[in-house]
Amino acid sequence: MISFALTDEQNQVRDTLTAFAENELAPRARSADQARGAPAELLDTAWSLGFTGLSIPEGCGGGGARRSHLTGALMLEALGYGCAGLAGAALSSMLFVNPLIDLGSEEQKLRYLPAFCGETRCAASLALHEAASGVDLAGMATRAERSGTGWIMTGAKRLVPMGEGANHLLVLARASHAPGLAGIRAFIVGTDAAGVTITPERGTIGLTALGFARVEFAGVRLEGDAVLGGGDGADIRPLLASLRIGGAALATGLARAVTDFAIPYAKQRVAFGEPIARKQSIAFMLADMHIECDAMRWMVWKAAAEADAGRDATRASVLARNYVNRHAFKIADDGLQIFGGHGYIRDLPLEMWLRNMRMLTIHDAIAAA
Repeated sequence: MISFALTDEQNQVRDTLTAFAENELAPRARSADQARGAPAELLDTAWSLGFTGLSIPEGCGGGGARRSHLTGALMLEALGYGCAGLAGAALSSMLFVNPLIDLGSEEQKLRYLPAFCGETRCAASLALHEAASGVDLAGMATRAERSGTGWIMTGAKRLVPMGEGANHLLVLARASHAPGLAGIRAFIVGTDAAGVTITPERGTIGLTALGFARVEFAGVRLEGDAVLGGGDGADIRPLLASLRIGGAALATGLARAVTDFAIPYAKQRVAFGEPIARKQSIAFMLADMHIECDAMRWMVWKAAAEADAGRDATRASVLARNYVNRHAFKIADDGLQIFGGHGYIRDLPLEMWLRNMRMLTIHDAIAAA
């Protein structure tokens, strides 16, 4: 029997982050969108909650809690309800930390994870997206080639979340001529390494608070143990599943925010002598939005449960991500349509939510569950 009953700890985590999202993220969402970056004091406050180090092993200075993709999905949905962009910024280091916990060698964990357990915020991120191929791994142009006992990396990544302030990046690159995922590995790269150039992205339409960056690798020399997992490197399928689950959870939280914002308005807005919520077309639209939010949540939780059970979550995570991509954007668009022309005015968050949702549904490296 499948059960998604939450533990007391999971309920506490969700309640804490829901309050944080409503009190801290939502009021700053518009200003962060316009500033195209997250305020440092907000990121410091989010760090002080201690969730980044919660699942880091005790031997590395962390909380030692069992790593749970479901708990990660709960966190991301709760924060996405307040602001998906600021949520991604606040948890961007988990794009580096979570794969290291799941797939890193013991030496890599001991070397890198203690920095994420202190009181001072430590920034890291993941570089996946490329200009020509997007997230199509088969067309990945960034390469890591053997050189003696180490590697030489060349290529460029785009839309790297919080890339400018990161100390380390987890970079996906083709490490062999094997087709598909078999030839792709993740590499730990220090941003201060010779040949690494980081510049801000310009002109992105959504999730601007994430401070996307472009990162170029011009013959960057890496040690042999830079490959995630050590040796020949770890299978990256669990990493990709985690990214899909995380992005889908964020989008689900945003879809819930749109739905909860639209329902009271539809009950109050009078047109042709009655609230528009009584119009059959609007009533059916709101009902569908609510139904799809629940459906998206269950699919995300199912994928997370597969990962937590130690099974290959590739299929479940792909199905969840595909379903969320198709329905979450429609919810954002329908929410804007319910408000009519007012939805396009920046006094309301609808147009920002629509832009953020579009970015969430096309970019697979926003968050890791």
